[in-house]
Amino acid sequence: MISFAVIGGLLLNIGAFLTFKGKIYEAVGIYLFADICWVVMAYKREDFWGVLSIVIGVSFGLLAFLKMKHGKMNKSIIKEENDL
Repeated sequence: MISFAVIGGLLLNIGAFLTFKGKIYEAVGIYLFADICWVVMAYKREDFWGVLSIVIGVSFGLLAFLKMKHGKMNKSIIKEENDL
């Protein structure tokens, strides 16, 4: 039987491929589904500290995604001439 860890790992690989292709918003959505799988896995193992740490990480990731989606990020992947 396939476990939530395996499903989360497969989703992580799909998200990484989408990131590689430049489809950032889709990749973040896939990453969030992977995180849900890991929360379920940690909960089933009664690892409540694991659940808490995953939920905190997902919260920061979701906030960063929303900030990026609304165009409020100050960083760019395009290197400027002045950058070292």
